[in-house]
Amino acid sequence: MNKYPTEQLKCWNKAKEIRENYYRNYAQAREKGGLRWAGGAWSFGAIPAGLGDDVYPLTGEPYGASIAWNKELALACQEAAEKKGYARDLCSYMRIYWGSIILNKYAFPITNASGQVIDTFPKPDFMWQDHICCSHAKWYQVASELEGGVPSYCIDVAVGPENQVTDNRINYIVGQMQDGIEWLQKTTKRKYDDAKLVAAVNNECRATSVWAEICTYNKTVPAPLDEKTMYSLYVLGTLMKHHKVVADFYEELRDEVKDRVKRGIAAVPLERCRVMSDTQPPWAFLKVFRYLEKFGCISVGSLYTFGLIGLWEVKPDGTWGPKTTPQQKGITIKTREQALRVLTEWNLSKPEWQHFYSPALKSDMMVRIAKEWKLNGVMLHYNRGCEGLSLGIAENRLALQKAGFPVMTFEGNMGDEREFDETRTMARIDTFMETLGLKKLAE
Repeated sequence: MNKYPTEQLKCWNKAKEIRENYYRNYAQAREKGGLRWAGGAWSFGAIPAGLGDDVYPLTGEPYGASIAWNKELALACQEAAEKKGYARDLCSYMRIYWGSIILNKYAFPITNASGQVIDTFPKPDFMWQDHICCSHAKWYQVASELEGGVPSYCIDVAVGPENQVTDNRINYIVGQMQDGIEWLQKTTKRKYDDAKLVAAVNNECRATSVWAEICTYNKTVPAPLDEKTMYSLYVLGTLMKHHKVVADFYEELRDEVKDRVKRGIAAVPLERCRVMSDTQPPWAFLKVFRYLEKFGCISVGSLYTFGLIGLWEVKPDGTWGPKTTPQQKGITIKTREQALRVLTEWNLSKPEWQHFYSPALKSDMMVRIAKEWKLNGVMLHYNRGCEGLSLGIAENRLALQKAGFPVMTFEGNMGDEREFDETRTMARIDTFMETLGLKKLAE
């Protein structure tokens, strides 16, 4: 059995710093004369960037995931939402977010100049959201009501397979974006800067393409990154994919991962089995990924970690690779209209948007990953916390098995630890590893 060299990522602390600054900047925006907006991780964040460099977002899904890791706070938030009458079978991120508002408790407290710890929930100046799944628009409608009536704007997105993206779909979204910019100016009393919009669109294209490139290096054996680590890296794109800080960091990370491949540096030194997961993990129980390593097994990623933020295209050799950016094609964005069209077309080609209501297309993507990333099996999370990304998961299982890949399923919830049975899941992993011919390695 091979034992590969391993080492910690050199840029790991920088990733942590970016994330910490993000939540701190949002909380302190008002005292610095800036603006705060709240919306989803898939919202068109490049557009509010045109209001100025002192405009800070809080994206709901990664905020909910951050709290989900803290079992005590997550439970308090969800019980607060349930006490208000919101059903337990709704999106768990959404219930956590609402509960955080209801409890008036911010997950990332700050210390002011007087040494006082401030942990009250920072109220946004406006909501900026797009609507893809059944929860998105309602999420921020309720949040607005809980906050006492925060101005809200939501863009309806006509998602679907890339070959069904027509001019009508693009025009429908761009028209809403144009109206949204007028709404932003009226709501914030600020003049809009098209140059900042263009820069943000270019940064988003660069960041999301480079993240996909980073994921391609996990096709290598041994894989330079494991999925648990990737969760802490892809999240920066869910926070502010349009920001230069994230785009620059991803290029730095890309270069380091490329070097790890060149030097044979492994995420799991005793790698002998490769799997992938699917959809969001049970955030309070990420130990399941470390448990896999006891068998010499690594999860190299998933359609979720690859495609939630990453942008992909089929390359000339038929494999999946990073999508070519407008900049790489020599396209210079010069006008607001052009920037909005590029932003729309770019996002409509996102894998997680294309398959959102097409289990068959999702299966095709997952089988592609299983083949190109040289997998031995697949672990599917029957995630009760997200109906959207779990849609058709049973059909995905059958398609993967038909393609020749062993599949293990486990039930849980990305944000509600009350719906995850740790003992049962670990037992299922033991059985799955046995079917793959693996026994636990000696300690």
